Amino acid sequence: MNVRIFRRTIASLFLILIVVFIFALGIGSVRVSPRIIVKILFHSLGIDAGTLPEMKFISIILFVRLPRVIAALLVGASLAAAGAATQGLFRNPMASPDILGISAGGGLGAVIAIHTGLIFININFFPLATIAGSLAASFSIYAIASHRGITSLLFVVIAGMAISSFLNGLISAVLLFSKEYEISQFIFWTMGGLDGIRWEQIVLLLPFLLPALAGLFFFSRELNILMLGEENARSTGMNVEQVKKLVLALSGIVTGLSVALSGTIGFVGLLIPHFFRLLLGSDYRMLMPVSALGGAVFLVLCDLLGRSIMPPFEIRVGIITSILGAPYLIFLILRYQRHDVNNLTIS
Repeated sequence: MNVRIFRRTIASLFLILIVVFIFALGIGSVRVSPRIIVKILFHSLGIDAGTLPEMKFISIILFVRLPRVIAALLVGASLAAAGAATQGLFRNPMASPDILGISAGGGLGAVIAIHTGLIFININFFPLATIAGSLAASFSIYAIASHRGITSLLFVVIAGMAISSFLNGLISAVLLFSKEYEISQFIFWTMGGLDGIRWEQIVLLLPFLLPALAGLFFFSRELNILMLGEENARSTGMNVEQVKKLVLALSGIVTGLSVALSGTIGFVGLLIPHFFRLLLGSDYRMLMPVSALGGAVFLVLCDLLGRSIMPPFEIRVGIITSILGAPYLIFLILRYQRHDVNNLTIS
């Protein structure tokens, strides 16, 4: 039954994504009709689609909106997949890159890169800094929450909150000694946004982001086994600690690259996997691809909403996801508050 629902869900999400994709390219200060958008996209692929539209439309679609929408797809898919992986790894429905402080680690790496001028020396240093920060946060949480090879589900969330608070304190300390333009640049960046995305940024990160994302999909079977508990997973011959470290590393890389591309965007990794888990269950062979696709649709919609509410002004996508995601986190807390927090596992 779940397989049938999975196929229908995937097909529905693909159709929704196509529609949202066209709307996201067409809506803005200059409206572009779907017919013109399709012509431009076909021409860009070398397919003859009749008369070429005006140059201003080509420039708007190909060099302003299309990179932005592609970035939204990548970041949404990446954060949702990382959220699903961390929830399965720790068997905790409240685990996600932003809740656990992994995104804050990427933020610290970013502010250090901005403050020290590394970003101006070589643009490659910026994603490296965000990845390093995210990985440091990931393994700090793992080290704190694990004792004698056993990871406490309660301590995962507590450690994440502590690490996030500590990293945000370090960020504030760095900003205290930063120049005014560095502070304004970082504060604007921490709101999470996709405006100003260029093709160069996407091309720079894509060769690293896609393999890391595929790596998370590769561990779907191991995440399924871990759902049975670590002792049962060990009885199957799985090297549990190695799997934990690899999944954490991949989640940190995916999150760090997403932070480098769009800034800090919260709640995607919490909301999307949990929603589809209620629909499909906890089989990660189905949950991972559906979460990634759902995250892509969700973030494109949030970015489109931010551009459409108060034109010509934009509400940054990180603000939209926080407004939508915070109530959902409260719902989760209320839902699980009667459970024993030490046994707060995904079912």
